[in-house]
Amino acid sequence: MSRIRITVAGAGAMGLTAALALAEAGCEVAVFDPAPPLANASGVAAGMLAPAFEAALDPTRDQAFDLLLAGRDLWPGLEARLGLSLDRAGAIAVGAPQFLSTTDTALRRLGLYPNAIGRNTLAQLSPGLSPEWREGLLVREDWRLDPAQALSALRRAAADLGVSFHARAATGFEGADRLVVATGAATDLAVMAPSLSLLQPIKGQLVRINDPLARGAVVRTEGVYAAPSATGLVLGATMEPGRADLDIDPAAIETLRVRGAKLFPRLADAGDVQAQAGVRAASPDGLPLVGRGRHHGVLLAVGARRNGWLLAPLAARIIAACVTGRDAGPYAARLDPGRFAA
Repeated sequence: MSRIRITVAGAGAMGLTAALALAEAGCEVAVFDPAPPLANASGVAAGMLAPAFEAALDPTRDQAFDLLLAGRDLWPGLEARLGLSLDRAGAIAVGAPQFLSTTDTALRRLGLYPNAIGRNTLAQLSPGLSPEWREGLLVREDWRLDPAQALSALRRAAADLGVSFHARAATGFEGADRLVVATGAATDLAVMAPSLSLLQPIKGQLVRINDPLARGAVVRTEGVYAAPSATGLVLGATMEPGRADLDIDPAAIETLRVRGAKLFPRLADAGDVQAQAGVRAASPDGLPLVGRGRHHGVLLAVGARRNGWLLAPLAARIIAACVTGRDAGPYAARLDPGRFAA
């Protein structure tokens, strides 16, 4: 019996995770993407797996907390499968009393129990944090991964299962039986996947600083987050709806640097600074389009807004179920691309 042949358009978090799941299900998979391996929004991202603060700090996401948490809970299996190391240090909120009070209320509304922590604990969990911050909130539900490490591990694991990679854009099925559109904000395949017209591009800019002292938990405050990484500290990120360019805006970058230095004063004199920009896509309700498209044989895994890494394993599970005829699980209906049809 011949294997189902799958073309996956896009080699970001969604595309690679889907490709791996489909290969593990016995499909013959080919991935098409003209961009270099790390030159996409997934590679530029900070790698947040943050269901708690994503839902608490964004009023449009609180009703999706269960779905976001379900996506995060699939990551330990991938962590073991890929040999990754997830950062489970958690995340801290600091800021004005009103900001902390509002954040605490929002987290508790989600059923979480944030820990109120004082100056000594803040200094232990985030060395170098400005002494201006005397209190904060800690949640352990939010994790982080290294995007470059994760993308490389996904490609290796997929290649080991026979997935082929092609450094060009897919223009259609490319001779396959199914087409999985995981092209982020690109709409080149909209003829085959009309739902792509629903997506809005969102530009995000961030700053990477070579900081050997960076370690500990992610720190969030109004207008910026600071995430320790393997190469230093990531300050991010802007949200610029409707923009699909990759131009660096010096004013936006300077704002991130100033806000970052307010968290960590040592950053004021940082010299090794790299600014990056990526373009993500968002659906009208902020949740991705995952599942069968309008045309036969076409599936979508796009529009995750800033939660591409968080929801990638969940999207991959749904895509594999659609192809193999298995149960797609309890979240498939909420992510169905057809949910916006009149």
